[in-house]
Amino acid sequence: MKQSILLLFALALTGCSLVPKPELNIHEAELNPMSETMQALQAKQGPKYPIPVAVYSFRDQTGQYKPQQNVSSFSTAVTQGATSMLVQTLLDSKWFTPVEREGLQNLLTERKISKKQPKKPNDKDVPQLTNARLLLEGGIISYETNINTGGAGVEYYGIGASEMYREDQVTIYLRAVDVHTGKVLMSVSTTKRVFSQEMRAGLIRFTSLNRLAEAEVGFTTNEPVQFCVLQAIELAVAEMVDKGVEMGYWSPAAQNAKETALGASS
Repeated sequence: MKQSILLLFALALTGCSLVPKPELNIHEAELNPMSETMQALQAKQGPKYPIPVAVYSFRDQTGQYKPQQNVSSFSTAVTQGATSMLVQTLLDSKWFTPVEREGLQNLLTERKISKKQPKKPNDKDVPQLTNARLLLEGGIISYETNINTGGAGVEYYGIGASEMYREDQVTIYLRAVDVHTGKVLMSVSTTKRVFSQEMRAGLIRFTSLNRLAEAEVGFTTNEPVQFCVLQAIELAVAEMVDKGVEMGYWSPAAQNAKETALGASS
């Protein structure tokens, strides 16, 4: 019995040595893979002319900070770069042409510098800025923790294993406003669950009166919150495209071409 315990302890130590350490688990930078939502949107027929849209800000409106045990934390629970995520998603959708508004002051400064520099004979004046047809507003309005929690475990004679999980939830709102009239054309809300999981196994056994053998292995998996926010934004943009087509605010290029051909034949 004692030999079997020692053997199990040695195997546990060997297993721990196989766990990759952070300094050895180095990966090269890579492009973020395109989600199924964006792949499905790009597979659809695009518009004849992309719609110019302006995004001034898409902020974190939750006020949530990361929960920490026994310490004060000023790290926010969700990303503060949602505006950049939304602009990238609009570009990838091919339905919209975002115009720069978040860094508008920087853009105006550079244009002013360009105008003041002496021009060569063939140089042209700086053209006017592109006007936006739609204004996209909204933000991350909710981040709820511990929506679902649970787990299971078993232990017998000092040998045990357990699994625990937790689900959080992030919610965003996105609305499209007509710049000419100020009318809110549509509003979309999406929600994404954030999943975290922990699995562990351990051994605690007295091998003799004064000797205690203890071993533990395990791992945790935490879904990155920023990717969950990105997926919620992508779904909101895809839903907005479908809603706009359904409500007649815009139409695919194939439909425009068909209507033009019908008008010419009549």
